[in-house]
Amino acid sequence: MEKRNPDNTSIKIYSTPWCGPCKMAKKFLSEKGYQFEEVDIEKNNISREEMASMTKGTTVPQILINNHPIGGFDDLIQLFETEPFK
Repeated sequence: MEKRNPDNTSIKIYSTPWCGPCKMAKKFLSEKGYQFEEVDIEKNNISREEMASMTKGTTVPQILINNHPIGGFDDLIQLFETEPFK
């Protein structure tokens, strides 16, 4: 598997402004040097059902890396412990 770095990794985060894990995920990624696109589901009037159809999850944050749903904040941390991100 190709080594992941900020130059070859696109990230989209579905979030809300009041979500603690969303803030932690964004801080974590920023500290690692990754940029991301943030989609506020409330501001964009995206229902949890619509979000689930795009991300496979109904809670926020929902994170997509290179258009693949990975889950939420805990899943993000676990992913960064795998070989492609080390």
